[in-house]
Amino acid sequence: MSDLTTQEQTNVRAALRFLKMRCGSWERLAKVLRLKLSTLAHVNGGRSVSASLAFRAARLASVPVDDVIAGKYPPAGACPHCGHIAPNGATADAAR
Repeated sequence: MSDLTTQEQTNVRAALRFLKMRCGSWERLAKVLRLKLSTLAHVNGGRSVSASLAFRAARLASVPVDDVIAGKYPPAGACPHCGHIAPNGATADAAR
């Protein structure tokens, strides 16, 4: 059971996948978030996302937790490696 809606949990999972790319691996992300790797694996596999995990992801991303929960982070079109957002909503790869 989670305090977050199904859509909010989906948004947090998307943020976690983006942060994984920024960190380089699930292992590094787990270490930075001070979680067991198995916890992230379970969440990524579809288990409940806790509000605490949403706060941890937001803190790591330096964005308000509302942005993570609402799906505003990561921004559409953001490069998962550097976070750059290409002009006019194009993907970062297309802008090169």
